[in-house]
Order: sequence, then structure tokens, then C-alpha cells
Amino acid sequence: MRERKTLLKQVIYLEDPLRFSLHRDAQGEAYYGGACRKGWEGLIAKRVDSRYVSGRSKDWLKFKCLNQQEFVIVGYTDPQDERIGFGALLLGYYKGDKLKYAGKVGTGYDEEMLRRLHQRLAPLERETSPFADKDVPQRKVHWVTPELVVEVGFTEWTRGDKLRHPHFLGLRRDKEPGEVVREKPDA
Repeated sequence: MRERKTLLKQVIYLEDPLRFSLHRDAQGEAYYGGACRKGWEGLIAKRVDSRYVSGRSKDWLKFKCLNQQEFVIVGYTDPQDERIGFGALLLGYYKGDKLKYAGKVGTGYDEEMLRRLHQRLAPLERETSPFADKDVPQRKVHWVTPELVVEVGFTEWTRGDKLRHPHFLGLRRDKEPGEVVREKPDA
């Protein structure tokens, strides 16, 4: 295996974004933590003696770096197909006294959470968007008064300041909506 990697380094021109990384045979968790702190997407762990095969394999594992923080629920979409409750939550955070749109989260819920959360959101519905800016979805959205805070995991922020690959982790009862700001990752 190491021979293959040495040969690849000799025949492939490595220019950003392609990089050559050294093998790590020990302290994998510490290396993973460092990779995430540097803003890497994650790491690939593989069995040294495995062959390369197309598709997923237990011999090649991907460990993605994840971020998480709290957001204020500002709206929701209707459920599609057989889903109950709602489709996705629209999320925001405060920048000064203004709410900024962070995107939607539509995964991470079980049926019980979809049902319970919808019951809590329905009485908070309002006619208008709580956002000052207009670059937020306007159609097929149920706006809510920003009173509920959720914890969300995600891979990164996009260049447009929206969440990439968000997933719902749970409700936060220990934070007031006005305390929710965009967090800076640890360096």
C-alpha cells in the first residue's frame, strides 16, 4: 500500500486542491481533532493492506468534521409526501439586533419530534417574516415568532453564509433567542 502511495506522488502533479498527506499510524483521534480545527472537511481512514474498490467499503472510512451551534427557529415549510408535522425549519441568528437567515434544516427528526415541534410552532405563527433582509424564502413558508432555539450540526458555512449539510440535534431550553449569534469555530 505504501508503495502505491509513493508511486502516486511521483506521477500525479499535486497542485491545490490536491494534496499529499503522510500516513498516520497512531493518535488518529488527535489528528482528526487537529484537522477539524484547521477547517478540513475530514479524514479518510483505511486498512493499510486493502485494495482500492469503487464505492463504499468497511476498509475505507470517512470521518467528517462537524460543527454545531444553536439557531433560532424563524419558520417552517409544509411536510411533503408521507412526512408529518413540517418539512424543514428555517433558521436564523442575531447580528446586533437584526435576525440573519442561516438556511433550513430538514433532517435529524423522528416522527415524535416532528409532531411535538409542530405543536409548539403552530401557535407562534405570524403573517410576516421576522427578517430585515429580503433574501430569504418567501413562498410556502410558515413564519413564526422567534422564540424557540435549536441545536444544529453542520459541516460548514457556505460562501453565501448558509449552513451546508445541516441536521437537527435538539431543542435548547437554556438559551434565549436574543443570545443566539453566529459562533466562530475554535482555531
